[in-house]
Amino acid sequence: MADTPDSLIEAFRAGEETPAAFQPMHWGFRPKRVTDGPQPINARAEKVTSSPYFRRAFAHRRCIIPADGWYEWQKTEEGNQPHFITLTDNAPQDVLLLAGIWESTTDGGACCAIITEPASEHLAQIHDRQPLALDAECRWDWLDPEITDREQVRHITRRMPPSALRAYPVSTRVNRPANDDRSVLDPVDRA
Repeated sequence: MADTPDSLIEAFRAGEETPAAFQPMHWGFRPKRVTDGPQPINARAEKVTSSPYFRRAFAHRRCIIPADGWYEWQKTEEGNQPHFITLTDNAPQDVLLLAGIWESTTDGGACCAIITEPASEHLAQIHDRQPLALDAECRWDWLDPEITDREQVRHITRRMPPSALRAYPVSTRVNRPANDDRSVLDPVDRA
């Protein structure tokens, strides 16, 4: 239910010379040229085009990570309250398409990071950042390795409307990866 850093996640990607396809990827990005460095699971949208760590992948190797939703933790006086953010019942698509970047690994696999941006107004009370959730209409342009100019990528990127997302509190059971069952998605009352 809750993927953790370095877990294998399914991502949809197009390569510079390969057709679009699903591929299992390690969640945690490291450029191929870096042999020992951090493996961030997220890349900030504000820096992904200029950071030497991410910019080549952003230009040539963008991917989509399909998801039912994601968790964010809201700081409260009682501690951190987890929330699950997912699509509303009347959302224009059935699955979240999270924007990402990917890189081939030396063992023939791949790794990826999810692109994040400042949270929309209605999610900012929970957390100040959120994944860049794409509108399905721009998915093929997002994956197109021929679109490499950052201004062109910005122009073709359409976000999921904030009104298509809802958040609700869930049990702190989600804090333990061993609790890998659907009950961690059940809403809880906030006391």
